[in-house]
Amino acid sequence: MKRRAPFAIGAALLLLGAGCGSAAEDVNSNDVYVMLAEQNRSGESGTARLIPLGNQTKVVLELTDPTATLQRAHIHAGSCDQLHPKPAYALSEVKSGMSTTTVDVKLTALRRGSFAIDVHDFACGEIGTGRTMDYDPPGHDKE
Repeated sequence: MKRRAPFAIGAALLLLGAGCGSAAEDVNSNDVYVMLAEQNRSGESGTARLIPLGNQTKVVLELTDPTATLQRAHIHAGSCDQLHPKPAYALSEVKSGMSTTTVDVKLTALRRGSFAIDVHDFACGEIGTGRTMDYDPPGHDKE
């Protein structure tokens, strides 16, 4: 009986690993997740995943219940309550709730500054409130 226990544990771990798939491989502990809160009673909310790529940052937006087929999105200086009127970085339009853009700025600069992701009139989230998978405090990113 004792000889089967290590085999059973190993088989269980192998099955768990097989079930993880490629989605788990895409997650990086340095990625930052920002909650996008509903604005103007739009009924939309979601997440922004910010992925560090050296001197650039990949921004992946996912919204639930999108009310429009195309939605403008930007990174603005300021907070969701007080966005600077001129966008700091343009993001690809949100189509069917999804958008992916790479912007020319380090993720650490976005986190240390005061920036917000705004899906115009629908949802907004402040980058400084974002968390990594390890739930680090804002501003403690590694260079």
